[in-house]
Amino acid sequence: MSSAAFPIILCLLSAITVAIANFFVKRGGDVLTARMVLSLSMAASVLPLAPFVPLPPQGMWLPILGSVVVHWVYQFCLIRALHRGDLSLVFPVMRGLGPLATAIIAVFALGETLNLVQTIGLIAASLSLLLFAIPTSTTTSGRKLDRDAIFWSGMAAAGIGAYAVVDASVSRAMPNVWTFVVWLFLLDWIGITVVTLWTRRGQVIARVRPQLKAGIVGGVAGTLSYGLAIYAYTLMDTVLVTALRETSVVFAAMLGFVFLKEGFGPRRMVAASILATGLIVMQVAA
Repeated sequence: MSSAAFPIILCLLSAITVAIANFFVKRGGDVLTARMVLSLSMAASVLPLAPFVPLPPQGMWLPILGSVVVHWVYQFCLIRALHRGDLSLVFPVMRGLGPLATAIIAVFALGETLNLVQTIGLIAASLSLLLFAIPTSTTTSGRKLDRDAIFWSGMAAAGIGAYAVVDASVSRAMPNVWTFVVWLFLLDWIGITVVTLWTRRGQVIARVRPQLKAGIVGGVAGTLSYGLAIYAYTLMDTVLVTALRETSVVFAAMLGFVFLKEGFGPRRMVAASILATGLIVMQVAA
């Protein structure tokens, strides 16, 4: 396997697993509780690895905690979006705007830039993802719900850009990138769990029980997905990693179509083709 192909394969595997993780969150019904179970599962999945990775250096604890807080903000926006719209609406908007947000933030925070051809490929890929998200509801209340979902999906996209840049910076500064992966997941569950216990007090056990199996599967998928992405941040530019992960939109739309009976259709097939072309252009022009 060539050194150039390796990070691309990592990102595509990350895309498939992030689509699976979000599918299980949406399928659970109560998105907040499902996300809590997923986060706890992610922490449990890396706990056995903690004794085998070095502790973070003294000066890296604050950046790690900063990353955790950024992830909490992203999760809040994601949950709000998933409560208001279909997976096949929320996921494309969030993941379509995510690379653009990452590209803008990375210019100022990391000094990363794209050439003209790569920029055209990124814009084409991002706009194609938004084609997935054109509201399909025929009722006034349904269209309002779609607008709310799109707003919170846009906020989640900004969160993706923020955590991608922060995590790329931290992972590159760490002597051992797997230390960051382990400690990020060991701390990430705290915020969502506190909010869930507070808002679902008196109902937590009843709400968690039907989520356990899906949450565990989704948690393992989530750990694999973002662990691969963090490692990829150390091998290639942040915006390229984020853009390649956004092929997850196609996988999420297919899961929504097959298992949640959400629409797919010719428009989304065309969008998927434009997405693939844009990503290929970005890689060839790199």
